[in-house]
Amino acid sequence: MTPSVHADEYVRPPQRPLALMAHDKPASHPQQVHISAVGAHHIRITWITDDRSAPSVVDYGTSPGQYDASETGYQATYQFLSYTSGAIHHVTIGPLEPSTTYYYRCGSAGDEFSFRAPPATLPIDFVVIGDVGQTEWAASTLSQIGAADHDMMLLPGDLSYADRQQVLWDSWGRLVQPLASARPWMVTEGNHEKETLRELGTVRRFVAYNARWRMPHEESGSRSNLYYSFDASGGAVHVVMLGSYADLEEGWSEQHAWLRRDLAAVDRRRTPWLLVLMHVPWYNTNRAHQGEAEAMRRDMESLLYEARVDVVFACHTHAYERFARVYDKKANSQGPMYITIGDAGNNKAEKFMSGHELAHLSLFREPSFGYGRLRIIDNRRAVWTWHRNNDKDAQVSDEVWLESLATSP
Repeated sequence: MTPSVHADEYVRPPQRPLALMAHDKPASHPQQVHISAVGAHHIRITWITDDRSAPSVVDYGTSPGQYDASETGYQATYQFLSYTSGAIHHVTIGPLEPSTTYYYRCGSAGDEFSFRAPPATLPIDFVVIGDVGQTEWAASTLSQIGAADHDMMLLPGDLSYADRQQVLWDSWGRLVQPLASARPWMVTEGNHEKETLRELGTVRRFVAYNARWRMPHEESGSRSNLYYSFDASGGAVHVVMLGSYADLEEGWSEQHAWLRRDLAAVDRRRTPWLLVLMHVPWYNTNRAHQGEAEAMRRDMESLLYEARVDVVFACHTHAYERFARVYDKKANSQGPMYITIGDAGNNKAEKFMSGHELAHLSLFREPSFGYGRLRIIDNRRAVWTWHRNNDKDAQVSDEVWLESLATSP
């Protein structure tokens, strides 16, 4: 198929800086509320209070304002140069009934929130975004996502673009709270989460990320919050979140060994869908970030191919690109489909390379903002759509049907 570079049909106005999202409520009131899935029947709720003595407790129930259950967790703070965070509270609640709406209140103060627990069976709707940031374009992408229902958010890195300015983590947490408090957000780190800190002869990285966005890595046997896996829809979907920068802390060998064990434990008769997400794309025809993940690709690609991974999502390159099924830089009907989705709104990487060695495998590429949606319908079929952000609305501009490699003849 001839590769196609799609021109942006919308003349986008110049970017204006997004005003910081201020917190104008009492110090004991929760802010930056977000949730993540922990196992099949539990949800971790995380929030921050300026009052470091506020309780780490969540009251919840299935009717507004009526809470028949309560759980207590823990809190922590972190320091980054002269910045000291508020109290970061983590509370895990459950067991929960699938596809059920729960109403909850954090710390016995402030607003009531609600979320819908993920479904226990197919179908399931994932929204996939990357490289979010705090521009007005990012805000409009998030607004468009909020206008359409989904079950879970997958975000493979570059969340806030705080880049060592810790107050920007707080602002970003308030920006995403309307979505992140209502559906589980499952994230992994990008390069903008590193925030390298050198003090007294020691080097620390991912300090804010690991403190604020705690993912269920222990449950999947991972020793690092930078990579983990989880099941969705009662085990019909297995999602692997890899760490493109985990080598900075733990070495390729440990993540490689963990990935080998994790994939070997997946029974494809029970789990027809296998998804992988990471920050840096292995396949990329944009001028931006060429070749940055080649070592990781050589180290891990055979594991994904042998496991018959269905789709691999990445971001880092601020554009959208969808490849054919690929293995070892060649078209292969048993390889994963590779999708780059780094276009949530931070900025655009506009230059694709028509003469790139992989250009003939790139089926759709466009330097526009937007988000993706993967709807897994049943054990065999799924549909992927990419929604271009036209500022005032979202337009489906790419669509492809997928067949599970585990059930395909």
